[in-house]
Amino acid sequence: MATAKKQTRSRPETIARRREILRAATDIFGSKGSVNGTLTDIADQVGMTHAGILHHFGSKDLLLMEVLTYRDESDVDHLEEKHIPTGIEFFRHLVRTAFSNAQRAGLVQLYAVLSAESVTDDHAARDYFVDRYRNLRQEAIESFELLCAQREVEAPDTVAHAAAAILAVMDGLQIQWLLDPENLLLGEASEFAIEAIVSAVVNPQPSPLREPALETSAE
Repeated sequence: MATAKKQTRSRPETIARRREILRAATDIFGSKGSVNGTLTDIADQVGMTHAGILHHFGSKDLLLMEVLTYRDESDVDHLEEKHIPTGIEFFRHLVRTAFSNAQRAGLVQLYAVLSAESVTDDHAARDYFVDRYRNLRQEAIESFELLCAQREVEAPDTVAHAAAAILAVMDGLQIQWLLDPENLLLGEASEFAIEAIVSAVVNPQPSPLREPALETSAE
C-alpha cells in the first residue's frame, strides 16, 4: 500500500475538482465496494480520464484513504473545534450523527462496505479501521469515566464493554437501515440503544436476563 501522498496545487479550482472526485468516489465505492469500484468508474462520473484521477490522487489506495478522511471530516465539520467532544457531549454527538446519517445514505453505505472489506488480509483500509475503532473505543471509555465522575458514581468495570457495544450497535443498525430503510428509523433506534447503554453504565441495575436464584423454603 502506498504511503506517500501526491502533492497537489491548492488553487481553488484544484480543490474544487478534488472534492468533486471525492464525492464521486464515495458514490462508486459505496455502491460497488473498493474492489469492484474502479478509477474508470469514478472518472466517467466526473468527466475525466483515468490518468486525470491519478494526477490528483496518485493511486486507488490513496484515493480510498482520502475518501475515508473526507467522511470523517464531514462528521465533525459543524463542530467548533472540528473534533468529537468528551463526556455526555460525546454520546449526544453520536446520537446527532445517527440522525444525520439517515440523510446521507451514500456515506453510510461507503463506510459499511469498506469496514466489512477491511477485515480481509492486506486491505488498503485495514489499518485505518483498526486505528479508528481503537481510538473511538478509548474516547468512549474516557467519556464514560468523565460522566461517572461528574455524577459522583464509580465507573463500573464494564466500561470497556459498553464502549465497544455502542460502536457495534451503531454500525449494526446502519446495515439494517441500508437493507430496509422503510422499516427502520436509524436515528431513533440508535438514540434508544445509546441511551440504554449510557444508562446501564451510570445507573446500573440487576440484569433481567439472568436466571433468578432458586428460592428454597424450609419444610
